[in-house]
Amino acid sequence: MQAAPSSLPRRRQPRSADEVWALLAEVPDPEIPVISVVDLGIVRNVEFDAGGCTVTITPTYSGCPAMQVIADAVKDALAAHGVPDARIVTQLSPAWTTDWMSESGKAKLQGYGIAPPAQKVIDISGLRGGATERGPGRLEMPGVACPNCGSHHTELTSQFGSTPCKALYKCLDCREPFDYFKCH
Repeated sequence: MQAAPSSLPRRRQPRSADEVWALLAEVPDPEIPVISVVDLGIVRNVEFDAGGCTVTITPTYSGCPAMQVIADAVKDALAAHGVPDARIVTQLSPAWTTDWMSESGKAKLQGYGIAPPAQKVIDISGLRGGATERGPGRLEMPGVACPNCGSHHTELTSQFGSTPCKALYKCLDCREPFDYFKCH
């Protein structure tokens, strides 16, 4: 029995880590197809040399159900470009943060109707003076702009939206509900 041909067209094999990064910038996130796994910041590192290709990925949260799909999509994209034995390494520490998202990716989210993270994760060590207050944190609740009309007159409806990494908001001006990609 002959194997079914891949649905991905074969292309020129990459010759550098930069070319692998460019290839992976075309791999869409399975939950938000307008943003790539590179724009989302899931691809953490690429090592490409005569010994092969290793791609390190980090989930947006430790229980992300899409990680196997993402790993398979990365392997498929590389195989379609002549890199059949790429190794995918999942790295959990340090944990993924929305700070790793590209500005282009945030703009794509907004264009898709998902409000991008409204602030950065910062290290507040020393800002409040106590050893119990060290570590990543946010100084105040973000003002979330509606991706439809741009109004900041919005309110949180639910801490969880269509996926655990998003919250559900509604705009009090245009009355539209929308997902907000939570900052973490």
